[in-house]
Amino acid sequence: MSWAGRTALVTGATAGIGEAVARQLATLGADVVVHGRDIGRGARVVKEIQADGGTARFVAADLSDPADVRRLAEAAGDVDILVNNAGIYLFGSTADTDDATFDAHFAVNLRAPFILVRELAPGMVRRGRGAIVNLSTFGASVPGRGGGAYGASKAGLELLTKIWADEYGPAGVRVNAVAAGPTRTPGTAAYGEFAEALGGVTTLGRVAEAEEIANAVVFLATPAAGYVSGAVLPAHGGLQAVAPH
Repeated sequence: MSWAGRTALVTGATAGIGEAVARQLATLGADVVVHGRDIGRGARVVKEIQADGGTARFVAADLSDPADVRRLAEAAGDVDILVNNAGIYLFGSTADTDDATFDAHFAVNLRAPFILVRELAPGMVRRGRGAIVNLSTFGASVPGRGGGAYGASKAGLELLTKIWADEYGPAGVRVNAVAAGPTRTPGTAAYGEFAEALGGVTTLGRVAEAEEIANAVVFLATPAAGYVSGAVLPAHGGLQAVAPH
């Protein structure tokens, strides 16, 4: 399987799941547009991809700013694969979630992917091919305490995934999502033992590595999933059954 000559944009690709996705797509031959906010981290990822024989370039953008999201889309150019990976997750009860925190979740987790699809999917339609993969979470369908704003923003993204599959599918553009479970990344490391403990709610009894979630994302982006569209692929380690006591 080769993506030589194809371009992939991966948001939030300077660490964690996004970086793993960018590396795998580059290994398959795609020209990868690495997005992030930190120029130094972006330069590191690009340099390491190039050292491994891949092709990549970095574009910085603030996904909370609609104008900057549109600039990212323009800078990316003709994109064959769009991976909406970037996201924020700040946990708190409804009473403890202020307006700014709520708005930030929907700006980055929902509006930014919406703008990128709106800007980039028409080009895929003209070329008659394309794949879009959105990063969601099992928290979009399983209620988690303190995860209201985060889970709601991702639930919206899952619905948009199905809407976009319907809108763009007739032109040969597939749109899917991956509902990730607790994953070991630099971002989740900030939550310490809590993040690791979440692995205990899965049937596998552990958190995922970033590469494991990236495997699911890349599968949906490639022709191996050529007849898969409008799907939300669970990659959460399995949910434990509710047992009577």
